[in-house]
Amino acid sequence: MYSIVSTAIVCGIRSVLIQVEADVCDGMPGFEMVGVLSSEVKEAKERVKAAVRNSSIRLPPKKVTVNLYPADIRKTGTGFDLPIALAFLSAHGKIPQKYLDGILFAGEISLNGEIRPTAGILPMVLAAREAGKYTVCVPRENVGEARIVKEMTILPADNLLQVLALVEEFHQNPQKFSGEWKCSSEKTAQQDTEHDFNRIHGQRVLKRACEIAAAGRHHMLMLGPPGAGKTLAAKAVATILPPLTEEEALELAKIYSVSGIFAQREQNFWERPFRNPHHTVSVAGLAGGGAVPKPGEISLAHKGVLFLDELTEFRKEVLEVLRQPLEEKSIRLVRNSGTYLYPADVMLVGAMNPCSCGYYPDRNKCSCSARTIARHLDKLSRPLLDRIDITVEVKRQSISEMFQKGPEESSETIRERVRQVQELQRKRFAGSSVLYNSRIPVSGMEEYCPMEREAEKMLQDAFERLEMSARGYYRTLRVARTIADMEASERICAVHVMESLMYRSVDRKVWDVG
Repeated sequence: MYSIVSTAIVCGIRSVLIQVEADVCDGMPGFEMVGVLSSEVKEAKERVKAAVRNSSIRLPPKKVTVNLYPADIRKTGTGFDLPIALAFLSAHGKIPQKYLDGILFAGEISLNGEIRPTAGILPMVLAAREAGKYTVCVPRENVGEARIVKEMTILPADNLLQVLALVEEFHQNPQKFSGEWKCSSEKTAQQDTEHDFNRIHGQRVLKRACEIAAAGRHHMLMLGPPGAGKTLAAKAVATILPPLTEEEALELAKIYSVSGIFAQREQNFWERPFRNPHHTVSVAGLAGGGAVPKPGEISLAHKGVLFLDELTEFRKEVLEVLRQPLEEKSIRLVRNSGTYLYPADVMLVGAMNPCSCGYYPDRNKCSCSARTIARHLDKLSRPLLDRIDITVEVKRQSISEMFQKGPEESSETIRERVRQVQELQRKRFAGSSVLYNSRIPVSGMEEYCPMEREAEKMLQDAFERLEMSARGYYRTLRVARTIADMEASERICAVHVMESLMYRSVDRKVWDVG
């Protein structure tokens, strides 16, 4: 007999439907699987045979052939176990084919027949809906991510015998399951009160730079001595970003689903991510990759903040990986098994000490030689620094500033101003692919960044005096556009350019030391 069951495979963060065919006939008993399979998929036949046997399902010895098509896609992962088992049983006549039609199945099977969770369920469910299949059967542990997709009926699976009973019951009475697992979460985001801006006293310049960076989604670098408040400010930046839109939240959830860590997003569905990888992270850990490619930290921070603390402690080859994603907002991994594209639209926030001891330019405390400082800073290449919009020097606070009395602005207050500026940008860029000022293309500078004559002359003079690159020139202009928006100014004035230049002068002053 012949049977066919639908499932899916994840490629990057998108999913492709796969059909599992099973043919059972007389002949030398055996179990063959074909269809460009990885080792873990080939091993599925042993898991399936043991699961069927331990589920007290007795089958006569037959020749079994299982094919997974299309054959031009390499099949990886353990999510094929359940559809292979169902196709196998259906071909043996243990379950009618009509019970399986129109349903997408995915899940790993243990030797005793239990259904275990698998990564990538969310993009699989989305692919099923796009293909016109509105019912999916997934492991119970994966129901949380599957129910995010609207208009879908979710059948939660605990073990193989239950699945057989479940699909029969669903075929006979589908209304019983309609709406049982619908997503009903409201758009709310929990606020981080521990890292609220009202906990940072003084540091007016730093707070202003953080607000500008958040409003225009600009990359930011903080330089200063140990304990000056760089890490606290970076964590506070995440609290002034508006919640994710539904489209952004769903895209981010797909990334976490593919990574097998959806639980980290389930309770924080509308919050923008904040990722803080340790400086020992590898290239694959930051950019993604591995034997079975998975998203890296830069993709897990998509639409949120990627914070790199102690920036100069990262290996140089790791930092250089950032250059292309910061421009293109995506990571493309090319492997023998195919090409994987992961989103990487992040707001990069870096923090570093200006020298090995951390106290330069205070020569009363810093004894580093010019050569030592240059070697310390050499880990940051000029092309990488050129991609950072805002560089701010964080000074050590005095005791009076640390314990000054009086209220400080809360993150909620600043977030509302950021939201208003971002709403202004959305109206300005309506109908285009641009969302924030930091993404304005060079071709749109004249249209979106009109300048007063004095401001234009000031920027041109700075370009020559500071020996700026073309990229640095346009990034300065984009920051000035954000500052103008915060002041509700249609045109960019000289004062806006002056402040924007201030945020690019610090990195040059430190870079040119010695």
